[in-house]
Amino acid sequence: MTSRRDFLKQSGALGALSVLPFAGYSAGIAGESSVMNEGGRRWADGTQLVVSVSMQFESGGQPENAESPFPQNMKKGFADLPAATWYDYGYKEGIPRMLDNWDKLGIKVTSHMVGSAVIKNPELAREITDRGHEAAAHGMNWSNQYDMSYQEEKKFIAEGVAAIKKATGFTPVGYNANWLRRGQNTLKILQELGFTYHIDDLSRDEPFIISVNNKDFAVVPYTLRNNDILLIEGKNFSTDQFFYQVKADFDQLYAESVYQKRQMSISFHDRIGGTPQMVKTTYDLIRYIQTHKGVSFKRKDEIAMLTLEDRNSIRE
Repeated sequence: MTSRRDFLKQSGALGALSVLPFAGYSAGIAGESSVMNEGGRRWADGTQLVVSVSMQFESGGQPENAESPFPQNMKKGFADLPAATWYDYGYKEGIPRMLDNWDKLGIKVTSHMVGSAVIKNPELAREITDRGHEAAAHGMNWSNQYDMSYQEEKKFIAEGVAAIKKATGFTPVGYNANWLRRGQNTLKILQELGFTYHIDDLSRDEPFIISVNNKDFAVVPYTLRNNDILLIEGKNFSTDQFFYQVKADFDQLYAESVYQKRQMSISFHDRIGGTPQMVKTTYDLIRYIQTHKGVSFKRKDEIAMLTLEDRNSIRE
């Protein structure tokens, strides 16, 4: 089975990237306009470009001796104690710091929560929803579910939902499988359990509707290109490189959003995106995005609802 770290390595190592020091925000980009989607599909609420931020709540739910930045040279039978502290950072420092950052920026995000992580830190899970963010499901633990039986997978998803609901009072309507690798039965199970959307799809830069069990089901696309676990941990990007990579993605999508419905997704993980330098970089990045007219930050449940209610949404 391909490990997460092997997956990151297979995605391609990136050599040194020359980046100019950040010297302030640029207000004039190609395609910037106050005219929204002339002649094309638009967001039903009048938004020009929707930005969706994910905050993964996974630390505390990882398996024993889970992969980490430390060399994988531990002898079998021994606990990797330093690696465990790397994950502990995610719920001790990372998420609290990101929550304060979202408040400063005035945005709401979607937190994909692993059930076993929530059980270990229920107060933190509750704080996330109490501060206005969405709790979405992310399985009961880090197990792959594509090779589970139908009943095993349904129990796995339902237990994760129950853990979130018990801790927060919030019933998740969105789902993210471990490394996006859902199985043949996953969407059918999600529909049966009352979910309205999933994010395990990279095929578009806007949400769309599919039919599951002869009912409408929303797809709110994810990205790897704006993901800290791929760029910071996997490719060893500097924070400057991360900033300019995601900024370039935004600039292009914003230019396209004049003529068609566009969504941008950015993803942060508790133990990576919650470090001091990443939180500062994220603040600068989002403040840059907020200088542009017609941009709206939305939770994924809000995006799914807008998509399902919009007769002009793409259907597949």
